[in-house]
Amino acid sequence: MIKITWDQGFKRIYKKKIKNSEEIKKKFWDALELFSNEPFNPRLRTHKLTGRLEGLWAFSVAFDCRVIFKFLDKNEALLIDIGRHDEVY
Repeated sequence: MIKITWDQGFKRIYKKKIKNSEEIKKKFWDALELFSNEPFNPRLRTHKLTGRLEGLWAFSVAFDCRVIFKFLDKNEALLIDIGRHDEVY
């Protein structure tokens, strides 16, 4: 099981982008639970990022909703950003 950490910046982004959509909010919490138990579950499509986001990772919440994160160590991940594909990449 992975420990999930999110800072004030992620909380602010979450409230701004996700708070008003009950459907995305539910999908986010379901994906987060799945991620904490099995970060490389095929449903999440977890992948490394390249370019200016090199060193970071992403997983899918819904068709056009991604979470950007960083592994702090093998048992902890820091959530950095959430939003549509074109917003976070």
